[in-house]
Amino acid sequence: MAFHEVRFPTNLSFGASGGPERRTEIVALASGFEERNTPWTHALRRFDAGMGLRSLDDLSDVIAFFEARAGQLHGFRWKDWSDYKSCLPSAAPAFGDQVIAVGDGRTRAFPLSKAYRSGATVYRRPVTKPVQGSVRAGIGGAEVFVGINYAVDHLTGRVIFDEAPEAGADISAGFEFDVPVRFDTDSIAVSVASFQAGQVPDIPVVEVRV
Repeated sequence: MAFHEVRFPTNLSFGASGGPERRTEIVALASGFEERNTPWTHALRRFDAGMGLRSLDDLSDVIAFFEARAGQLHGFRWKDWSDYKSCLPSAAPAFGDQVIAVGDGRTRAFPLSKAYRSGATVYRRPVTKPVQGSVRAGIGGAEVFVGINYAVDHLTGRVIFDEAPEAGADISAGFEFDVPVRFDTDSIAVSVASFQAGQVPDIPVVEVRV
């Protein structure tokens, strides 16, 4: 699948609905107990892009974007307004937001990730589409600087240091990020009369693994 490094219009994704989806397989035993398992390590997010449309001009923009992606054929970036930072929504990303790895004295490239904590449980989500110019990084609690100490691969979500961080040093990062998605339909059905009366079209968008 081809992926277009272009973001769905953020003014339209702002009004969209959606969020993470998990897949759980549940088997009910004769004893009344259950066995639960999941084939997915990571969630997939689903959104409805139609919910963000407010005018015929908005609809025109979405149709143009849809046609340029050839429906489901090409992926694109999506800003999930409910979860797009390495920090709290009210804060600005800082270099110490997320500890993404520990140096071993040899490795120079580290993938970005975001930790979700609840009690003693921590889920670590891979971040593959950081926003250009938003990534800040640190080594051992001290900030280092892009273009001087490291580079960012915005296509894969990796931080690449000029020199391997020393063994035992925490590698941290702060960033904004997009979700890699595609349209989950090859057709958009809309009636202008119905749209003007307040009925929005269903335009499903689903996260893709990249």
